[in-house]
Amino acid sequence: MSTPAYYTEEGLRKLQEELHRMRTVERPHISQQIAEARDKGDLSENAEYHAAKEEQGLLEARIAKLEETVANARVIDPSQVEAGKVFIHCTVKVRQAGSGAERSFTLVAESEADIKTGKISVNSPIGQGLLGKQVGDVAEVKAPNGMMRFEVIEIARQ
Repeated sequence: MSTPAYYTEEGLRKLQEELHRMRTVERPHISQQIAEARDKGDLSENAEYHAAKEEQGLLEARIAKLEETVANARVIDPSQVEAGKVFIHCTVKVRQAGSGAERSFTLVAESEADIKTGKISVNSPIGQGLLGKQVGDVAEVKAPNGMMRFEVIEIARQ
């Protein structure tokens, strides 16, 4: 059994839309490709048929994975989370010890992570280090390039 993943309403809606698109657009398209390739005759040497069947297998695997993700998804209500601590779906402003550089991160589910927009997974090393911290706490994070220390300077809810 998979563990639940926590999403915003928008994040879960995007997952559901992607699953719907795969089922209603991509699946019929691949079935059509298989039917067209099958009509061309000998299947043993039909590269189009084999490519379409392989694509179908990959799509079905993605659909199954996404169905599992959606089934285990939980929408979190930010108003029900303790305001003074870092939890999923909050934005945390931190100061890196040593350099003094300040950054903001929004902690999200793994599938919603996008480092370019400052959204990091709660399962990432930084996300794990920040969870449960309060303003003034220092999070020590083991990163690939060594230990990093972040002081929490602000927590905001979305």
